[in-house]
Amino acid sequence: MENKYTKASRQERAKMFMPFAALRGYYQLIKEQSRKKEVKRELSDDELLKLDNKLNEIKKGMMIKITYYKTDAYETITGLISNIDLTFHTITIVKTKIKFNDISDIELIS
Repeated sequence: MENKYTKASRQERAKMFMPFAALRGYYQLIKEQSRKKEVKRELSDDELLKLDNKLNEIKKGMMIKITYYKTDAYETITGLISNIDLTFHTITIVKTKIKFNDISDIELIS
């Protein structure tokens, strides 16, 4: 007796049970809406000097924690430095590119 159904591969069967995201982007939008908006503050001369010294200490591959101004609020990111661009005054933490002017604090992580 011949089977009229073909056996699905393991990958084909797995697709049937994958989660369905009907509201793609919804949770990201909610997160952005609940974020407290802040005005970018100017750093004092002493703060700028400390920040400049820390920028001179860091090197590619180091683990750091940076607080920076993004669009309308401050964010903190922790990760490895993947690039420091002195021409365009940017630092890249993993895949996040941050302008030197937007940085408010740098913490070196051992």
